Amino acid sequence: MKAVNAALWAVAMLAGLSASSPDSIVDRSNRNLSSVPRDLPQKVEFLDLSCNNIKYLHQGDFENTTLLRFLNVSWNSLEEIHPDTFLNTPLLKNLDLSHNVLKNLSSQQYLLHIGKLLVLNLAYNNFLTMTLGSEFSFLVNLEQLALCAKNISVGDFKKIAQVKLHTLTLCLEDELGYEAGSLIDVQVQRLQIVLTSKQINYYLTADALSLFDKVELMNVKDGYRALSEQLQTLKICTSHLYLTNISIKWKDLTNYINTVLSTSITHLSASDVSLYSLPYEETNVTHTSKMKSFKARRVVVKSFLFSQEAVYNYFINMPVESFGITETSIIHMTCPRSQSPILQLDFSYCALFDSIFSTVEGQKTFECENLGNVRTLILVGNNLKSLQLLSKRMQYMTSLQHLDLSLNSLIYDDVVECTWPPNITNMNLSSNGLRDSLFKCLPKGIETLDLQNNQISVVPSNVLKLENLLSLNLNANRLRDLPVCDSFPILQELLLKSNSIHAPSVNKLQSCPKLKTLDVSHNPFTCICSLKGFIRFGINSEKKESHTGTELLNWPLNYYCAYPEVFRDSTVKSIWISDVSCNNGLLAATILCPTVVVIIAVVMLCHHLEVPWYIRMIWQWTRAKHRARIRRLRPEDLVGIEFHAFVSYSQHDADWVHNTLLPNLEGPAGGLRICQHQKNFVPGKTIIENIINCVEKSRRSLFVLSAHFVQSEWCHYELYFASHQRLYMDSESVVLVLLEPLPQYLIPSKYYQLKSMMGRHTYLEWPQDRAKHRLFWANLRAALQADLPNAPVIEPEVTMEGE
Repeated sequence: MKAVNAALWAVAMLAGLSASSPDSIVDRSNRNLSSVPRDLPQKVEFLDLSCNNIKYLHQGDFENTTLLRFLNVSWNSLEEIHPDTFLNTPLLKNLDLSHNVLKNLSSQQYLLHIGKLLVLNLAYNNFLTMTLGSEFSFLVNLEQLALCAKNISVGDFKKIAQVKLHTLTLCLEDELGYEAGSLIDVQVQRLQIVLTSKQINYYLTADALSLFDKVELMNVKDGYRALSEQLQTLKICTSHLYLTNISIKWKDLTNYINTVLSTSITHLSASDVSLYSLPYEETNVTHTSKMKSFKARRVVVKSFLFSQEAVYNYFINMPVESFGITETSIIHMTCPRSQSPILQLDFSYCALFDSIFSTVEGQKTFECENLGNVRTLILVGNNLKSLQLLSKRMQYMTSLQHLDLSLNSLIYDDVVECTWPPNITNMNLSSNGLRDSLFKCLPKGIETLDLQNNQISVVPSNVLKLENLLSLNLNANRLRDLPVCDSFPILQELLLKSNSIHAPSVNKLQSCPKLKTLDVSHNPFTCICSLKGFIRFGINSEKKESHTGTELLNWPLNYYCAYPEVFRDSTVKSIWISDVSCNNGLLAATILCPTVVVIIAVVMLCHHLEVPWYIRMIWQWTRAKHRARIRRLRPEDLVGIEFHAFVSYSQHDADWVHNTLLPNLEGPAGGLRICQHQKNFVPGKTIIENIINCVEKSRRSLFVLSAHFVQSEWCHYELYFASHQRLYMDSESVVLVLLEPLPQYLIPSKYYQLKSMMGRHTYLEWPQDRAKHRLFWANLRAALQADLPNAPVIEPEVTMEGE
């Protein structure tokens, strides 16, 4: 009975406290309490006072616990309960008073205040008779009632004749006195008879089987032969017969089953069975019956030597529509001798291997051909390994529609093709070790496919077309993106929860025109630009504005960011990703437009302030200084050099040369020696000789360029000899000063050397602005500066002037 109590309380807690807080549950069991504690919290809903020494429940014991719904006072020494004990507990629904010493079932006045009670357990008290008092008639909502008494008589249950119970549990004590017909006043869906001795009361079981639709016999150890005889003689009303926690021999079990097969009982179930004396030879089973289902759960075999094949053959040949053996260590199941009427087979949580239903004779394996009527096959939680072998085992189950192979160790090696029967529409392959190749081993007509908790990383696009597939469950796999639906043209439901999807490609959903439901929750989303389309899709789905009509399940609460760190654990919907950062063109335009504007403004400002000119002049001055440092001429390189520069100019520019150029280069201002034809040409020599002589004695040749310069014939000669001098001197021996703008088209073709030098070398421009003169002279001096040896002073006579 402890198991019954535990089950009742477990159901009550799950049903009533699933949404309650932990503070509402108080456990004061095994505290050696002699009374109800006074410090109970007001919000308590579940109170366990079991296994104490409480003898009385007084008025006011629960006056502060107005929310109390579940109370367990079992296994105490309870003798008396005050009629007003539960006056302040109007919500009480579950009350356990079992295993106490209450004495009178006809005087339980406290029940008048708990009219909402659903579960009442009064089993294992000191009740002499089962006579229920009038207060039981107020329990109109009562669903489960457990009682024990030494005598059960006609009329004991009159007070609950109008109460429609779901379950009535009667615990039979030793030497029970039962009067036939005592249960006639009871309205109950399921009658539980719990035995405490080996004897089964004939009259009680006779009333039970003839009055109630569902009957459960618990703790039966013996008396199966008498029970079988009783089944053959009674007019049975029971359609569901349950045997729980029983011990039985193989002969008694098969005799009992064969007897039940001959009655009107349609459903027989046995759970927690200890089976003894198993056979060595075949046992015949009744071939025809009205029974529709047989189920055995948690069967333990107590024999070591027996014929497994004989046991399997007996069960698989039963003439029922639904057959199941679950949570039992069977390792094989044989094939029926003839075409079986079984429509549903359930071998969940057994120890079956891939050889199931097959027969080996010599070196040859024969597949089972006598399960052609099976529509549903459940093989959950076994030791199945090869998907291809299983398809071979089931190839003759031509009516098979629903196949559950979950919680196994299935793999598919992609070596041999699968041979499934043609009518499978529903297939569960969850919690196996299947990979991507699985999609080559699926029934063509499948409509619902469950592949959750496998090792699938991608749905191949070249798989066999599953034209009828409506629902695909890929939860808890290793997918990194949404699959393409080209192989599933009418897919309506796609579940991808708990995969490795970082940024779903929403455009792939265009290949799923019929998709109505999509679940991508609990994935490690990367909340960057690539997720923007999916966020938009989720928001549109929430607003029912999705152009595809697809509903995104669990949006937005179960969609979280895993990266970047700043968004971790934030919902995908709550983050904001700007359009600018995700559009390269827009980003470039956003950056470049202000940059271009700034550049243009700077250029215009520089042009207005003539900054380029200053920069160019400073650059030339810096280069000149730099060259002067790195090109330190040796004394022997300056042998014969008397002047820093030979200046060549047109006679039309003589005023600027004499009044401006020379004063800033010679004397204290510049400290340079300048050679010019007016004072340094040697009389008696030809002009050409003087030009050559001056060029050779000067380290630099300075040309003052202007429109007049390019028209002068002698300036042309000077430029010619200076350019040739540059070939064996350094490349910087010519310095150009542009006195006025000199477009290329004004330069005659014979001045090709000038054009070439102006194209390759930076020249100095004479600024009209006086503020720039200082920088101009500094630059020019830097270009001409050098440490020359002292030269004798020569006072030449002027023989010729440049034109």
